[in-house]
Amino acid sequence: MSSAIRKLLLHLLPFVLFLLLWQALAIGVTHFRNVPFPTPWQTTDRLVQLMSGEPLSDALLYRHIADSLQRWLAGFGLAALAGVLYGLAAGLFRRLELATIQIVHLLQLIPGLAWIPIAILIFGVGEPATVFMIVMAAFPPIALSVASGVRHLDGTYLRAARMLGAGKGALFFQILLPASLPATVSGLRLGMGNGWRVLLAAEMVVGTGTGLGYSIVESRWTLDYTAAFACLVVIALFGMLVEYGLFRPLEKRTQRHFQLDRGQQP
Repeated sequence: MSSAIRKLLLHLLPFVLFLLLWQALAIGVTHFRNVPFPTPWQTTDRLVQLMSGEPLSDALLYRHIADSLQRWLAGFGLAALAGVLYGLAAGLFRRLELATIQIVHLLQLIPGLAWIPIAILIFGVGEPATVFMIVMAAFPPIALSVASGVRHLDGTYLRAARMLGAGKGALFFQILLPASLPATVSGLRLGMGNGWRVLLAAEMVVGTGTGLGYSIVESRWTLDYTAAFACLVVIALFGMLVEYGLFRPLEKRTQRHFQLDRGQQP
């Protein structure tokens, strides 16, 4: 067996084991509780039906996916912008960090679902409340990671750049931002996961009639649990796409780049 095939099988093994466990759980629940539990095949068949145009909660599956992505991108974009700006400022200005960093740590300790009553009181039921919850869940890990990356920057780079005549703009864009990039990518990766999970929970409670989270909770009332499982598959596939297609390769590239830079130091 070639190394390429062996590597492929090792990557597929966790998914095969997961499907086998899912099938065994479905058989067990159906047998012992006499409750129909969707199997992997039934879920796949239902997903194909939904992708073929069968409506789900009075809308197409593509509409639910698009609305969920739109809410997540709005919330995550705001959280990323605020988190990166705060992290850079807190890492640069010690007094700002001392005055505010504990507040960010406190926000990180609050579970995403705990923001539901606050979001409803401030914004009511609807899109703004959902975006607010995403921002509050994604902001703390991004802000803390960026601040940590800036704080642990080797001062040798800054001193060397100043000796070579670099101004404040060059120090910021050519030294500070690149050096904090690995920590920034890690923070964005964590914030992405937090925001995506909170989005789905928010859609179940403060949604406006569309979205994957809304579809899952509505499937419960119509006893269409297979459709709920199909939505869970879509959620997992999207998360894997962003994780393995974007953030993990980007994180590895930045880590490899900076490790190489360190290895080239005299």
